[in-house]
Amino acid sequence: MTLPFKLNLEPARDKATLRKQLQAERMGLLDRHQRAAHLQEVLMVWLISRPEQTIGAYWPIKGEFDALPALYRWSEAGQGRRIGLPVINRETKQLTFHVWYPGCPMEEDAYGIPKPKDTEAFHPQLLLVPCVGYGPGGTRLGYGGGFYDRTLAALQPRPATAGLGYGHGYVPWLTPEPHDIPLDALLTEDGVFWERES
Repeated sequence: MTLPFKLNLEPARDKATLRKQLQAERMGLLDRHQRAAHLQEVLMVWLISRPEQTIGAYWPIKGEFDALPALYRWSEAGQGRRIGLPVINRETKQLTFHVWYPGCPMEEDAYGIPKPKDTEAFHPQLLLVPCVGYGPGGTRLGYGGGFYDRTLAALQPRPATAGLGYGHGYVPWLTPEPHDIPLDALLTEDGVFWERES
């Protein structure tokens, strides 16, 4: 039997096409919930040895890994620990991070993504970044809006960064653009995929 289409098993070389391909693959992962459970464990173990008290995270969309359950457990294990979610500044296209906690009042931002409503802004010491895809040396493929790169370029002191994604998103030939800021670590459901040497 001949299929009426050709299966594309190689990642596309065009980044816009690659983004769509990897998002479709992520949404189609039959074991995504199992992978998410493994990545929750990886993240919780990784955070144990981290010194940071404030972490900026993200509200998961489009099948992204949800780090918030692990972060809530992290925040409960130490006094003064705070979790923040991003709020987009329309003029600068940069992110600020506002305190989040379970049950926190939320509202939609300009992109329809929930954000904390009227909570305090703070400067995160560690930033967890969602990855559509990732490559060697901390290279991240996001959605193409440049929000994280602009934010990281402006934040002083710059927070440590860790990308979170599933194993299917590794693209060995992915190289950074001149404006891309490499991540300090990449975590997947299989463990710490890559971490910058101190």
